[in-house]
Amino acid sequence: MDSMFILPLSILPIETKSIRTAKLIKNSQLKSSVEIFHDDQTGSGQVDVESLPAICGWPPGELHKDLVIIRQLALLPSYDVYSLRISLRQLHIAVNDHASLRLSPEKSEELSEYMILFTRPLTQIIYGEEGGDVKTYDDLIRMFRDPDVAKARERLINMAKTLSIDVMDVPIFLENYGDTFMALSYFRYCLERLEPYFSACLESLGPIRRHFQLRQNGNLMKTCDLIEEVINAVTAKITGTLESFEKRTHQMWSNINQEEFRAVKAMVERHHVTIGAALCGLTVKMNAFAHAFPHSGAGGPIKRADFMMSDMIQGIEIIRDAEKHYANDGG
Repeated sequence: MDSMFILPLSILPIETKSIRTAKLIKNSQLKSSVEIFHDDQTGSGQVDVESLPAICGWPPGELHKDLVIIRQLALLPSYDVYSLRISLRQLHIAVNDHASLRLSPEKSEELSEYMILFTRPLTQIIYGEEGGDVKTYDDLIRMFRDPDVAKARERLINMAKTLSIDVMDVPIFLENYGDTFMALSYFRYCLERLEPYFSACLESLGPIRRHFQLRQNGNLMKTCDLIEEVINAVTAKITGTLESFEKRTHQMWSNINQEEFRAVKAMVERHHVTIGAALCGLTVKMNAFAHAFPHSGAGGPIKRADFMMSDMIQGIEIIRDAEKHYANDGG
């Protein structure tokens, strides 16, 4: 569940045994397909969603409920857990276990350095200098589970007063707070992880444009321009959106209360699906590029030009349209 482009069908109410262990994935063209198996030796065994009735042996002429669910999921632009929570709720699709719509403990630990940016203001408000010992969000939670019951209760009371909420609401606030800013940390992590691949991909356009034969191909030159434009525009928009969230978060602490936090939480959640869509598309494309050209000397201009005209350009409008969606949302 840490991936943006893989959705295990096992978390959903799928009845057909033969596909319960399968995964819905986004391929290099950003089309959804069902991956029946995957390993290093045999590769990936994928089938088109509309081929499922024949493969699963569903009665002809009947619309199987599993197909209805998978068709709906195939249209989703991203399979990251934060977008999924919203999309599954809108589609009225239940999950077998709500805990499955969370990042793994390993990924959460990996995001600790990002979470500190959001955790530190809270700990300093409640604990002052003592809050400097808090390095992760889990450290903050542990402070409220102190073996010294009196000390833990005092902390809860102080926090409730600071936030102008009831003591009984503090655990709910902490859970919502952590989850909201874990989402921001996750999106920031995904974007920063992709940056070296963006650079490598865009740098590879230079030799293509300078190649004496390739530069005479007008269609190829337009394709290179479009790829560069989409990558630059979408990454700039995501970066700007995340920075605006972080700025609003810091402003929140000057007048922190439950209503202000809810407003910030709602603002972040409004953008989950569009940020997820753009990042998912970029991740899939950069994965394909890195797989085709694992180092700077792999493949010459002609091979890279072929890749740009096939894998890279296919489905790029999905990423581009996600950026347009940001503009419609007002950023």
